Amino acid sequence: MRARFLGKDPESQVGQSPTLFATDRTDRKTFIAQGWVVTDRQALIDVGPVPEGEAIIEIPEEVLKLYARRYEEGEH
Repeated sequence: MRARFLGKDPESQVGQSPTLFATDRTDRKTFIAQGWVVTDRQALIDVGPVPEGEAIIEIPEEVLKLYARRYEEGEH
């Protein structure tokens, strides 16, 4: 699987770079999101059990807008 950079949070500071990538999987469309690991106790309780092999991350709204922009431009 290959990952193609879509963009990063324009407001991120050096060393903090929430980022979104598209993959080239052929069986389904997937994305890779790089974000902050969620450690807040209440947020983890609210989310509930996390299956093995998965992680809970937090990403800024600006990174999600990169996803929306991709579809607005017809790249799907």
